[in-house]
Amino acid sequence: MKKPELLLPAGSLSKLKTAFLYGADAVYAGMPAMSLRAKPTFHLEEMNEGISFARNLGKKVYLALNLFSHNKDIVQLENFSKTIKKLNPDGIIVSDPGIFQYVKKEISQIPIHISTQANICSWLTVDFWKNLGANLCVLGREVSFFEAKEIREKCKDIKLEIFIHGAMCISYSGRCLMSAFMASRSANQGICAHSCRWKYKSKLLLEEELRPGEYLEMEEDTNGSYVLNSKDLCLMPKLDKILSIGFDSLKIEGRNKSQYYVAQTARIYRKAIDDYFNNPSNWKSNEYEKELMTLQNRGYTTGFFDGIPRQEAQDYDNTSSKSNYRNAGVVKDNSNGFLVIELRHKLKRGDEIEILSPFKFEPVKIVLNKIYNKDNNKLIEEIAPGKANQSIKIPITDNASLFPENTIIRFKIL
Repeated sequence: MKKPELLLPAGSLSKLKTAFLYGADAVYAGMPAMSLRAKPTFHLEEMNEGISFARNLGKKVYLALNLFSHNKDIVQLENFSKTIKKLNPDGIIVSDPGIFQYVKKEISQIPIHISTQANICSWLTVDFWKNLGANLCVLGREVSFFEAKEIREKCKDIKLEIFIHGAMCISYSGRCLMSAFMASRSANQGICAHSCRWKYKSKLLLEEELRPGEYLEMEEDTNGSYVLNSKDLCLMPKLDKILSIGFDSLKIEGRNKSQYYVAQTARIYRKAIDDYFNNPSNWKSNEYEKELMTLQNRGYTTGFFDGIPRQEAQDYDNTSSKSNYRNAGVVKDNSNGFLVIELRHKLKRGDEIEILSPFKFEPVKIVLNKIYNKDNNKLIEEIAPGKANQSIKIPITDNASLFPENTIIRFKIL
């Protein structure tokens, strides 16, 4: 068995640094215009800094070029390819065959990864992309474990990647047209309105022809009806099986998610993977699943891992998070006996925070007996993140070395 690459999303430079701090081997990121995300916050200078930062750590950065192109996009390709050559990322993620053909010809020195948006669900399709010159294929979320295992067995000379955690689309790997019809926002251009999460007024019972007696209840209550709301993907309960068949890369979804999400998923899956390889026969997922529940989530499902999912993969009641933990802030400085924390949540004197050290899996709990305003050093009773970069200082005497810059802090809502 080989240890797979742990691949994290990086929607910004700070998230890139956070992902590496907490154990990611590589990140994927995008830039304006050509990435399948509407508003990536990376710009050229930051991307260049991020790639240099990764290289100094021996880590990798893959650049997403995974939009489905329209005619208007083609005119940008020449300038964009020049930018990619200057940045020289470790790989380019594409889904559009035309984009693939262009990149293969114009930027041949950089490996090409085929995006999950290309809907690769068979070994024959993997073989097709391999023969065209692809270096890695990301399997579609619709692929079951047994299908993935067969693909791995039949396609030994190309790298394979699968999603192990993140949001699930009720439609076919992001190829949904609901958002385009209902909000004039195309999911395939990275501006999905998430129409599947909306409330719908309904009171129906649906029975599919070949499933007699299986009723899909569609009934509105005071919260509405969430008939299209998928739970989030979490393959932690199946991670030992995944690791046993030799994938090259395990991918976590979420370039638009928070720094807390990046840190938590990186540190939990990092420890789970390392623990498995240290002692596979005694590996159990319970400890890691418990920590993953502290992330904001819609409930978890293993998706298509065991085949077509049943009703338990959906939440028809609401889309609210199942977690009572929130991102409290991020460490921006650790010096002179104080942590400077950039706030993400309201805090008051007497609150208990949990610091997620990148060097210690057990959260470090601290009661806020003293909170100082970072700007004027005055003691304060409570403070909320009411303006950009609102920061506080707290004294730290024990284990200060455990909390470098970009360490994440969380807060439990009682």
